[in-house]
Amino acid sequence: MQFRHDPVYASRRSPVLAENVVATSQPLATQAGLSILRQGGNAVDAAIATAATLTIVEPSGNGLGSDAFCILWDGEQLHGLNASGRAPSAWAPERFPQGMPQIGVNSVTVPGAVSAWIALSERFGKLDLATVLAPAIGYAEDGFLVSPVIAKLWANAAETLGDQPGFAETFLPDGRAPRAGERFCNPGAARTLRAIAQTGGKAFYEGEIAEEIASFLQANGGTMTREDLSAHRADWCGTVSQSFGDGELHEIPPNGQGIAALMALGILEHTAIRDHGPDDLAAIHLQIEAIKLAYRDLHAYVADRDHMIEIDEAALLAPEYLKSRAALINSAAAIDHGMGAPTRGGTVLLNTADASGMMVSLIQSNYAGFGSGVVVPGFGISLQNRGAGFNTTPGHPNCVGGGKRPFHTIIPGFVTQQGAPLMAFGMMGGPIQAQGHVQLYLRTQLWDQDVQTAADAPRWRMLAGLEVACEPTLSSEVIEGLRALGHVVTVETPDNAFGFGGAQLVHRLPDGGYAAGSDPRKDGQAAGF
Repeated sequence: MQFRHDPVYASRRSPVLAENVVATSQPLATQAGLSILRQGGNAVDAAIATAATLTIVEPSGNGLGSDAFCILWDGEQLHGLNASGRAPSAWAPERFPQGMPQIGVNSVTVPGAVSAWIALSERFGKLDLATVLAPAIGYAEDGFLVSPVIAKLWANAAETLGDQPGFAETFLPDGRAPRAGERFCNPGAARTLRAIAQTGGKAFYEGEIAEEIASFLQANGGTMTREDLSAHRADWCGTVSQSFGDGELHEIPPNGQGIAALMALGILEHTAIRDHGPDDLAAIHLQIEAIKLAYRDLHAYVADRDHMIEIDEAALLAPEYLKSRAALINSAAAIDHGMGAPTRGGTVLLNTADASGMMVSLIQSNYAGFGSGVVVPGFGISLQNRGAGFNTTPGHPNCVGGGKRPFHTIIPGFVTQQGAPLMAFGMMGGPIQAQGHVQLYLRTQLWDQDVQTAADAPRWRMLAGLEVACEPTLSSEVIEGLRALGHVVTVETPDNAFGFGGAQLVHRLPDGGYAAGSDPRKDGQAAGF
């Protein structure tokens, strides 16, 4: 039997309608979340179980050394959690004369995903961590059958990361990446997950595991210390929002790129986009132009919120400022506003919702696929390369510094309507996430598409300058129309490597329950009961 990571024929999925739902990029993780809901857990418990399972069954996008963000509706109000890690205290611009490393021990910041699970469980969970982490522990210890998309990404990573400390020992059994349909076990990760459950995460940041992480990085030329790990905290940060029509899009405040989606929506409020359909040339042109303007400001100003001194999110979202930015759009021609979108991605995004009304959007990521490529042996901890998100430009708010959070690409999304929860959603894939949020918001809220149709729809992404990448499913008339307007269009065959993202969406229904959708570009699944 031949397993393909690319579809042979066009397919159609229907949205899943149920009282309790989980949508993720890997079916085993979806089922893990559902199993926790059936055991009496709530949507937060299901989200933690799903997130932990994804570190095992989708290591090509995240791991135990990832960062995470979350937006959740607890049944009464909205909360935002920033669990991204900070730079080791020894980091400074002069340490990186060649710029920030993209892989290796000196690209690793303090991993925050585990702290997200602990913070969520302590504040909102119903079940104990041992129960919630049990599905992930089982897949780590007993193994799982590798799915096709992940097998392809795994093989790609083996070529570039195979010589990084600990990578081959953990992720290349028999000297190669596992193929689709083969079983893979990660007993070290099972050991780590058990310690997390037993100590409420303390082992990871203060105990034996923290010692192993710091010692291994230092032994290979890194600077992270146990003190760097023990100083980490996840922050309840709330959300920032932008209204468009009857809805409000919510994002995590900087250091993430979610503010770019808010800016683009605010700019589009002052255009004629409502006069056009979802797949019309004019609508796509206006979105691309708005995204360009948002990304220009994103790269100039967005960083760790504590270091955005001169220009903060309030200034970037000021109505008059967004109106002035909209005035720069030419409806008849593409304009090069400079800058571009982030270029790397390796992320998982999940949504859960339960019959009580709790809804969760959680995202966690290694940044570039397997991240730094560095894996703590015996513990199965693949460490992210989020340090690559810094720059070394003196005076820039995102200039690297000890104890500072880097600019982040990963963003969960949430939509409310008149203060009530409406949709938990998001899109994995660094280069497209903020612009993907705009596309999904408009398709579901302006053009009234259901969540699965919005996930299935052809996508585009702005690259840099006048360059735009489009999926081949976008009509040839639109592609040629974009070129006629001055866009430099590349038609890319989807490679399932995050270029056009992987969307997951859960939308509340008027009569109760939810509609859930999962992106066909991934191995994923939306399911419920």
